Amino acid sequence: MIYQVEFKPRAIKDLKVLPVADHRRVVSKIEVLQNNLGGDVKQLTNFTPEYRLRVGNYRVLFEVEDDKVIVYRIVHQKDAYR
Repeated sequence: MIYQVEFKPRAIKDLKVLPVADHRRVVSKIEVLQNNLGGDVKQLTNFTPEYRLRVGNYRVLFEVEDDKVIVYRIVHQKDAYR
């Protein structure tokens, strides 16, 4: 299944402050995510948003609604689950 990716305003801000190399890597992994939720995706328990994508030291926190992937945050691993 092909998913559409939608970014929340906070996720766009998070993406803008990343170093250029990390920014490119995160964007390329999000593109892979569009195709059947490919990549290092894990469903989280007792946490909202429901899923995370691991990209090196960063975590992309998102939810899936029908055919949309809604990205809420892109944060460093140390800050991801607080």
